[in-house]
Amino acid sequence: MTSSTHTKPLRGAAPHHYVDDEWLALRSEPVLEPDLPIFDPHHHLWDRRPHSLYLLPEILADINASGHHVRGTAFVECTSMYRADGDPRMACLGQVEFVNGVGAMSASGVYGPVRVCAGIVGKVDLSEGASAREVLEACIARAPDRFRGIRHMAAWDASPEVSSLVRPPPRGLLMDKGFRAGFAQLAPLGLVFDAWVYHPQLPELIDLVDTFPDTQVVLNHMGGRAAIGPYAAHVDGAFDNWARSVRDLAKRPNVSVKIGGIGMRLGGFGFHDRDLPPTSAELADTWRPAFEVCLEAFGASRAMFESNFPVDKSVSSYRTMWNTFKRLASALPAGDKAALMAGTAVRTYRLPPELAQRAPESKP
Repeated sequence: MTSSTHTKPLRGAAPHHYVDDEWLALRSEPVLEPDLPIFDPHHHLWDRRPHSLYLLPEILADINASGHHVRGTAFVECTSMYRADGDPRMACLGQVEFVNGVGAMSASGVYGPVRVCAGIVGKVDLSEGASAREVLEACIARAPDRFRGIRHMAAWDASPEVSSLVRPPPRGLLMDKGFRAGFAQLAPLGLVFDAWVYHPQLPELIDLVDTFPDTQVVLNHMGGRAAIGPYAAHVDGAFDNWARSVRDLAKRPNVSVKIGGIGMRLGGFGFHDRDLPPTSAELADTWRPAFEVCLEAFGASRAMFESNFPVDKSVSSYRTMWNTFKRLASALPAGDKAALMAGTAVRTYRLPPELAQRAPESKP
């Protein structure tokens, strides 16, 4: 198989969503620390046929084949299964109902011990202002045991090489008065805000966090450090700017970080275009500098590993992805490792504590 076979996505499919299972199968490696409990706090589910299908059977297949001791997962919004009819403001409830149903299927035990979609991070349009509270309350009512927050993606960049969203947000969304009026509704409802931005936008996120210090914020994908497009010519400078902003953001105690997103092209490492997929050792060596910045800034108690599947499946199998994270955390104390793998995520999203512990049948 040549690299050109792997790098030609199907017409209409986003390049960073393109998964070549045959290419991924060219590498295999043993699972590391198979008894270590994992809670995956960031994955998606969607039906985008003919380009991409990722529902309960697909994520369970990835988890079960990985050999890792995954206890549960949290779904993060991806504009999937919105209602086609009725009030457009309430269309996002369709996604919550869909994911809550998947969570209920998984909780039945019929599909195995992994509790897929134990937590839900949905989407509500905060830019509508204070009236967004009505929609937020409706989301909670649809899934009171699982709905824990929202992600209203703000990732914007002037370069089309960097901006990968099908429907990019407006520039400066986090600074918008209407958006902030909607954002103000989160803390009173006990909801978390997942923030997806590119690294030049981190100062805007810091300003938002300073305005709402009581709102729990989770920075997605290590803060979106870009090293492609206009940033490719100044990679070291982009890294320094990113690191400076991450350290500044971490001074705010209400912010935590998801360490992942390493399968996106945004990092500029070119793994997608190789004849063979990367090993976990290669991925860990490549991402260690960014990991160390995040860990030093936030500490393990405010950091969590995330798979970002199926997006990051474009470069790695589920086994390789979590092997990568285990390699990154290998030298840490057991308590820090446990926090990164499961504890921080379960606590942040207020989920049952047993999801951060070994399953009873796995205990010696």
